[in-house]
Amino acid sequence: MNAATETSETLSVVVEREVPYPVEKIWRALTTPHLIAEWLMKNDFQPVVGHKFDFKEDWGSVACEVMEIEPQKTLSYTWGGYGLGSLVTWTLSPTARGTHLRMEHSGFSAGKKHAAFYQGAKQGWPKFLANLETLLAKAE
Repeated sequence: MNAATETSETLSVVVEREVPYPVEKIWRALTTPHLIAEWLMKNDFQPVVGHKFDFKEDWGSVACEVMEIEPQKTLSYTWGGYGLGSLVTWTLSPTARGTHLRMEHSGFSAGKKHAAFYQGAKQGWPKFLANLETLLAKAE
């Protein structure tokens, strides 16, 4: 399910999926730099609150900082650059068939200032999650 929600003056992109893999396997893919590079972008991520890192691609980079970590449950980091101060939050919940995976990218202003970034996130995150699912299917 992909949804856009509006709260007061900001917009969020939310992508949720139930995936047939254990929380531990998904957590590893969300927090291990070489695995993140396979489904999202090159990075110098470390799962440590306060760690500043970059996602890098041919078009440029995104400056980020780890804000919250609750192992195998929640991961949150800023998603900066180009004047965009947004937040990506991953939430993992075990289910009978695997894991409920929820990604929320929040903090887009409802005006024109962030319109292109918001549209890019709406199109990009479902693709990134599809890449993540492909990685999970082939790993181990």
